[in-house]
Amino acid sequence: MRSMIIAAAVVLTFAGAGAQERPIRLMPGPGVEKVEANCAACHSLDYIQMNSRFLTPAQWDAEVKKMINVMGAPINEADAKTILEYLKTNYGS
Repeated sequence: MRSMIIAAAVVLTFAGAGAQERPIRLMPGPGVEKVEANCAACHSLDYIQMNSRFLTPAQWDAEVKKMINVMGAPINEADAKTILEYLKTNYGS
């Protein structure tokens, strides 16, 4: 009986946590659809908003290159250029 109560508490805890999440809304602009499609395939889009306070345009360039060359993100060159331009324009410090 005790294990059933613990299991129910765990389920209710995680169900409540998921209900509080809000969708991430990036700034509108050219390229936002490429960012949402490519970047969100591997991580949450809130990483972009959290890091925007710290990253300069040059650092965004390094981040995009790292995601492709080190982390293996399957982003073609044209999309990478669009993503980078979007990030520099909307989230470069």
